[in-house]
Amino acid sequence: MRDDGRARSGPEGPTRRERERERDPQGERELRERGPEVQAPLGLAEVSGLSMVPTLLHRDQVLVQYAAAVRPGDVVVMRHPLQQDLLIIKRVVEMREGGWWVLGDNPDAEVVDSRSFGPVPPPLVLGRVRARYRPLQAGRQRSVGAVVSWAFSAVRPVPADRSVSRRLRAR
Repeated sequence: MRDDGRARSGPEGPTRRERERERDPQGERELRERGPEVQAPLGLAEVSGLSMVPTLLHRDQVLVQYAAAVRPGDVVVMRHPLQQDLLIIKRVVEMREGGWWVLGDNPDAEVVDSRSFGPVPPPLVLGRVRARYRPLQAGRQRSVGAVVSWAFSAVRPVPADRSVSRRLRAR
């Protein structure tokens, strides 16, 4: 060990990373191909737009469980397949050849889902939305009753819609 606490190779022998690389020489390459690992299992995201109405409204905050198992009917946060610096929230409908077929819940919203970009490869699906939080409107005077009502409705789980296959056939 060096004085700064980092391990190095030298007279003391190989570092732990070098020993792991000897056992799994492709491990480092696989990590680069998959991208960075998610550090926190939970995170927050803000909804922008109307594609998920009525489930999620514009400016809702959502609690995201990263690297969660995804099944048809779940609402997920994912990278846009054609613009990967953009995160989008959609409902998973089914697994098809090439990835997950995803749709917005609002049929009247602009089409920004699998109908326009096709199936989403599984590595682009980052996490499952577990709950939504509707923030209290800042700057408005509220009665005690209105604040209590907001408190009871502000946080809700985002349930999976297991009937999405029927919706897909109806379109």
